Amino acid sequence: MSIPLPSPVDLYVKIENSGDLEALSECFASNATVRDEGHTYEGLPAIRAWKADTKKKYNQTVVPLEVAHRDGKTLLKAKLTGNFPGSPVTLEFGFVLKDGKIVSLEIH
Repeated sequence: MSIPLPSPVDLYVKIENSGDLEALSECFASNATVRDEGHTYEGLPAIRAWKADTKKKYNQTVVPLEVAHRDGKTLLKAKLTGNFPGSPVTLEFGFVLKDGKIVSLEIH
């Protein structure tokens, strides 16, 4: 059973699983911000480089488990599996969406 996700979040999950970095501009705003592993990436070029690096390093895939909406954020709880210690792990992806694009993503 799949979980219905907002369009940009659904596309993010598909990109995460396929590694299609060119499609990042379809789900992220050009001035978006990502916070992951203690680092902040600002703007589409930095986000594309972050995603390319993590995919190469971890070859991760994401399986959505549940979604909630709270305080203006779309919160996705997902299982992340890849080439890293402790895999798989359950993480929370906090998305802020505006005009059909991701403007902020925090991964915990």
